[in-house]
Amino acid sequence: MRTVITKDISRFSDFKNQLLHWANQHREVVFLDSNSYHQKYSSYDAVLAVDAFTSIKTDYENAFQDLYQYQSQMKDWLFGYLSYDLKNDTEVLHSNNFDGLEFPDLFFFQPKKLFLIKENQVEIQYLRMCDDEIEADFVEILSIASIKNHPSIINIQQRISKENYLSKVSKMLEHIHRGDIYEANFCMEFFAENAEIEPLEIYQKLNAISEPPFALYFKNNFQYLLSASPERYLRKEGNKVISQPIKGTAKRSLDLEQDEQLKSDLAQNEKERSENIMIVDLVRNDLSHTATKGSVQVEELCQIYTFKQVHQMISTIVSEVENTTSPVEIIRTTFPMGSMTGAPKISAMQIIEELEETKRGLYSGAVGYFTPTGDFDFNVVIRSILYNSKNQYLSFSVGSAITSQAIPEMEYEECLLKAKAMFEVLS
Repeated sequence: MRTVITKDISRFSDFKNQLLHWANQHREVVFLDSNSYHQKYSSYDAVLAVDAFTSIKTDYENAFQDLYQYQSQMKDWLFGYLSYDLKNDTEVLHSNNFDGLEFPDLFFFQPKKLFLIKENQVEIQYLRMCDDEIEADFVEILSIASIKNHPSIINIQQRISKENYLSKVSKMLEHIHRGDIYEANFCMEFFAENAEIEPLEIYQKLNAISEPPFALYFKNNFQYLLSASPERYLRKEGNKVISQPIKGTAKRSLDLEQDEQLKSDLAQNEKERSENIMIVDLVRNDLSHTATKGSVQVEELCQIYTFKQVHQMISTIVSEVENTTSPVEIIRTTFPMGSMTGAPKISAMQIIEELEETKRGLYSGAVGYFTPTGDFDFNVVIRSILYNSKNQYLSFSVGSAITSQAIPEMEYEECLLKAKAMFEVLS
């Protein structure tokens, strides 16, 4: 059981900053920030969960079954992540590529302390075992002053050279022309060894230059995820399930007229539209596994959304589920998300594993939460920096969708565009 109280907050952005710095003293932290981006489907402007009372950590074997048991038993707020390699639990697949980060494949925790922010109010929910700390914690949060910057020591390297990248995309195109797949998301890693950073500081810089709707700061002891994700993977509201895959990217321009033209060009780009529509079909199929008959619908097809760094093409697919359908089953039957795999999904994942050189791990996985009533909301882990402070390994990956119309040089340029924000905050 939780003690729930509500408090008014005067300066929203200042309070978020103070709350985040206060949170960082804890071993487990999940901070989700919508950056006040206008969304049709949204519950809170920001959410913070800290300090695990119970938790689950496992590799991919039987991971979804373990998560089902944990979520069913707890019936409380649970925060955590699903790594891309949980694909090995749902299909006969393997992940044998290099892994410098060494994160568990799945991690969730039940927070002792929870803050739900909406406009100028924060709802504070503490487990009864520590609810006598609410007032003292709130005073401590409001007393936090500005934090001084720390220098970072980083030498970023590229795992796959440009020449090798072009060769690998050409091999993927051979698979497409043979009919093995229609589309696959191919990713490459940038990394740094012996990296010394202040993760919270890097997250705040990354968030400031991107301001995406699914920003995230995650900490589990010495493992960190600093995410400026613009993409929702999956959300459940009552009986409604919502998926919003992104496929299609265009750069922005400071010239307003040129910026509008770039946006218009993206909306009419046949290659980008075909990429998006293929993933929409895949998501419709994934949602049908748990949907009530005839309930899978496309609410938006190839809509253009504008962010600080890029324009993106996003579709919204929804379905209805029965009250008796497990939330974990909805996730299991749609994971990994189609926007980060391809079509047909299993064949695409096999070819991805063969051509990529790094185990994806948490990159292109999902982070989010379950509510006590079984609703949930998860992002897609893209535009993100991963860091293991114990072995001082830092990693970020970028990718693009390869279809029959793909031009390897242009796909490479798209990857660099997506990596721009990460390079900027780490330089």
